[in-house]
Amino acid sequence: MKKTGFLGGLLLLSLATYAQNRLTPEQLWKLGRVSGLGLSKDKKYVLYAVSTPSIEENKSSRKTYRVPIAGGPAVEVDDPDALLENTKISSDGKHIIRSEPVKVLDITSADKYPDLKKSNAYVYTSLNYRHWDTWEDGKFDHVFVAPLENGKPGKARDLMPNEPYDCPQKPFGGEEDYIWHPDGKHILYVTKKKFGAEYAVSTNTDLYEYDLTTGTTRNLTEENKGYDVNPEYNQQGQLAWMQMKRDGFESDKQDLVVMNGTVKMNLTQQRDDIHVEGFKWAEDGRSLFFYAPIDGTVQLFRVTYPGLTKMMPVISQITKGDFDVTGIVGQTGNTLIVSRTTMNNPTELFAVDLTGGSMKQLTHVNDDTMKGLGVCKTERRLVTTTDKKKMLVWVIYPPGFDASKKYPTLLYCQGGPQSPLTQSYSYRWNFQLMASQGYIVVAPNRRGMPGHGTAWNEDISKDWGGQVLKDYLSAIDEVAKEPFVDKNRLGCVGPSFGGYSVFALAGTHEKRFKSFIAHDGVFDFKSMYGTTEELFFVDWEFGGPYWDKKNKAAGKSFEMSPSNFVDKWDTPIFIIQGGRDYRVPIEQGLQAFQAAQLRGIKSKLLYLPDENHWVLTAQNALVWQREFYKWLEETLK
Repeated sequence: MKKTGFLGGLLLLSLATYAQNRLTPEQLWKLGRVSGLGLSKDKKYVLYAVSTPSIEENKSSRKTYRVPIAGGPAVEVDDPDALLENTKISSDGKHIIRSEPVKVLDITSADKYPDLKKSNAYVYTSLNYRHWDTWEDGKFDHVFVAPLENGKPGKARDLMPNEPYDCPQKPFGGEEDYIWHPDGKHILYVTKKKFGAEYAVSTNTDLYEYDLTTGTTRNLTEENKGYDVNPEYNQQGQLAWMQMKRDGFESDKQDLVVMNGTVKMNLTQQRDDIHVEGFKWAEDGRSLFFYAPIDGTVQLFRVTYPGLTKMMPVISQITKGDFDVTGIVGQTGNTLIVSRTTMNNPTELFAVDLTGGSMKQLTHVNDDTMKGLGVCKTERRLVTTTDKKKMLVWVIYPPGFDASKKYPTLLYCQGGPQSPLTQSYSYRWNFQLMASQGYIVVAPNRRGMPGHGTAWNEDISKDWGGQVLKDYLSAIDEVAKEPFVDKNRLGCVGPSFGGYSVFALAGTHEKRFKSFIAHDGVFDFKSMYGTTEELFFVDWEFGGPYWDKKNKAAGKSFEMSPSNFVDKWDTPIFIIQGGRDYRVPIEQGLQAFQAAQLRGIKSKLLYLPDENHWVLTAQNALVWQREFYKWLEETLK
């Protein structure tokens, strides 16, 4: 069936119904983005922020509101800090902590040669010379503590003087990385005390306790060699945090650990399918709430903390349903405030009844926009893989889906590689938006995703070109058996590891697909290893450096590089690359586009010079969306 016009009548549905119900990129980028700030001091209100993008101004505005926990209308708040507890002030009110950048190393030419004022050079003698989207400039974020004198901070003390380490952690750490002990005499902070190449190849992040009285610091997690992050105390002074055991494996099983004095207990190691994404202590300090991927969703759980007894922790699942719990805001009595999404709904805040798990929506920021849109049905399917495993596959249908018609269909390849594919709501890879343009979307929970057991999550490492690619093809082949799937109009799209998957499938798909789209995908393993910044990632996933000829695991991995199979490419491909993406650097997308062009394959490159691994500005995001759907119209006619 011929499509008419950009984002227009992709299907021969009732035009009036379709026009009324479809989500467009412009609507998507006008939605308010909700984030919970916390509960008010009297625990009667939830405070939250709404960030609203402006396409015209190419930036977002932010407002804060409060809404009664019992439900009711929201009221805008001018000074939310007055209603919230200031967690950066010590319990006795005598000190305050903050973080700020400190110049530790001379790296820029301005530092080294003040007489050469127009020079903009950088001089490096070690890794880590850039990270995520920023070049190292010799400044490191440090934690400072200052006395409060008449409510104002006095002279501050640097807890990390002259140290080339960061707190908050880069690139994504925040104020959660430095906290007060309830006694007001100790400060806990998170950092990775490694520098240069050691920093780049390690995930060994630790928790450090600073004694305000003595000025001494001790490492609380020295024995653990992987990540230790997100610390939080209860009122009794017991410390909880999230921990991964193995150094270098950023997607190791993430557990919830509690320390009581010197005694540590792993609360979640008993569950092979639990990978904790976030948590909060219960008010009574005797249990903790956490959320974790499970069977294609993210749900809320509770785990008991037995203290120093010999009892075992007990884990119970509180919520169930096809949605994602994406954050915990706070608790009051039997009510827990959380954020929640589905594939059809952006983030809103909900009150969870802890006695039964029922949920009541508290914020309604996007209700007016969403109620006018057709809902895209999301369906669970279990597909048998080539090694006889059962794989969950999400299938998302267009609004007004009619099984008597035939629809173009997209195989969506998730990034990560070890990130869950759940009921999340993306502002770029948005399943509701894809389906609303008339496409069926097939989104498999292929090998390498948490929520289906540790073995399933880890099977992908050092085998990127193996079983996972077979999983993708099993998913699309099974769904394509349906009479409503147009087998002559199949596309394959994905970002990051999903972009790698697109490049790999382009050389192995055996004529299944008519169109490919890859965003910031890994194309050539050797140049990826030579230019990416977090080397622990490629060391773990590829098995080591390409020059180690004795390493059979690495040798096998580098043979799987999509650049080795370009001779088999024969299908139109659209390549998107961010200029400030240092995780999957620019040469990956450029090499892929150049190879396609030289082979005479219909291809297009969208280069976003100021975007990193994501697309964060409104106008660039709309360019992305318009070019995305324009390409699909051209190639899936």
